[in-house]
Amino acid sequence: MPYRLLRFALRVSLRSRLLLLTVILLAVGLLASTVVVNHLLRGYLQGRADSQLRPAATLFAHIPPTLTPSSHPALSRAAAARLSALNLFDMPVVVYLDAQGRRVGTLDLGADPDSGPRLTALDRTAVAAHGTRPFTVPGQGDDGPRWRVTVRPLADTAPLLARTSEQQVASVAVATSMGRADATVDQLWTISLSVTAALLAALAVVGWFAVRSGFRPLTRIEETATAIAAGDLSHRVPDLADPRTEVGRLATVINEMLGQIETAFAARHRSEARMRRFVADASHELRTPLVGIKGSTDLHRMGALSAPGDIDRTMTRIAGEAERLARLVEDLLKLARLDEAEATAGAGTANPTGIALQLAPTDLRTLAVDALHDVRALDPTRPVDLTGPDGGTPATAAALADEAALRQVVSNLVGNAITHTPAGSPIRIGVGTADGHAVLEVADQGPGLTDEQAERAFERFYRADSSRSRTSGAGAGLGLSIVQSLVTAHHGRVELTTGPGRGATFRVLLPPVTDTHPT
Repeated sequence: MPYRLLRFALRVSLRSRLLLLTVILLAVGLLASTVVVNHLLRGYLQGRADSQLRPAATLFAHIPPTLTPSSHPALSRAAAARLSALNLFDMPVVVYLDAQGRRVGTLDLGADPDSGPRLTALDRTAVAAHGTRPFTVPGQGDDGPRWRVTVRPLADTAPLLARTSEQQVASVAVATSMGRADATVDQLWTISLSVTAALLAALAVVGWFAVRSGFRPLTRIEETATAIAAGDLSHRVPDLADPRTEVGRLATVINEMLGQIETAFAARHRSEARMRRFVADASHELRTPLVGIKGSTDLHRMGALSAPGDIDRTMTRIAGEAERLARLVEDLLKLARLDEAEATAGAGTANPTGIALQLAPTDLRTLAVDALHDVRALDPTRPVDLTGPDGGTPATAAALADEAALRQVVSNLVGNAITHTPAGSPIRIGVGTADGHAVLEVADQGPGLTDEQAERAFERFYRADSSRSRTSGAGAGLGLSIVQSLVTAHHGRVELTTGPGRGATFRVLLPPVTDTHPT
């Protein structure tokens, strides 16, 4: 049975369970208060009857059974006046008993003796045992009211007035009916039950609407969760209550959680899209040199390369494609190691295993001077200047860095400037400090980039000119991605300033050598 009740309770909605529990508690409380009130009222009425019986019993203990209104009118009037002063519920029934407890007489006070109390044997011992304490006895009939009775030994003066009696009177029993008191209590009980039932019905109706209104925010939260489960991650719980309340705090926490979930899903989708694009681009980039190598070997196998000059040119082409393939694979491996290092560092590891940076105080001016010589060696006709950041005089820029990694950064930036600008256009290499950072920048005066192109400049395999041939020396589009990853590994950042027709300036900002960062 309890298990079935539990299963039923679990199938009922929370608002119904809450309302049912509230109504049950109210019903128990109201019934308990009704029982207590009725019990106290019954005890009060009984105590009042007892307090009236005691003086009445004392009075009748002095009046013998031979007293009648016709024989002793004056004494009868005095007794009636005394009883009226006692303010009894009903006129009492007065019964005189002998020493063995048998009824020997009744004092006529207008009460019906046939409907009086059902007295058991009250001999002298029983009378002495009861003392002055009233007690309850049933009525004469089966459905008669109960009676409160008190007994007293007959006073010494009473027998003098009862000498003509054939039987010796020993005690007197005075009883009053509790019928009216019990009827009052029963009527109060009926009224209380009726009022309780009506009140519970009214409270249940009002409570239903109150609970429904109170649960409305949870209903809205349920609707929001349903919409999110259907795929709408932009859905949010509206502000349904004060943030200081339980529902308000719940809505705030849920919205924060939904924001994090939406951000995580968006990041996941972007990552999957980048991965698909990366795999497609990498496959294409790897396929291009492999096709060239395979084509050359097929020509040699078919005997189409009979002249020594043709063979030399073919071998040179194969070597170039193999070198290009090796560079591409090396760049992909470096990016993979940098990604692994970033993911491991994000997980809280102090020394990631992907790529280990050998940090040491490094002067970026030395790297800038070496880059200047490299540009002049690669293209002697191209003007190149060494300046400070945004022009001016070059200055020392000390940073805690891995010199080999930074040399690759500078090499990639310089190679990018040479590749994507017309021959003979000037290049500026700036070095110094700015805003508390060590700065190294490479600026060109090429065609520049649009805002959309600038936003994607550091994406892998991205080329601003999509029509550029992969054999034109434009590279695989990984150089700037490597630059950003290496600079980020140094806790620095790369800034790009560009515009159509205004060239491009790539600025590397690194923490100064006085700052300490985990490796």
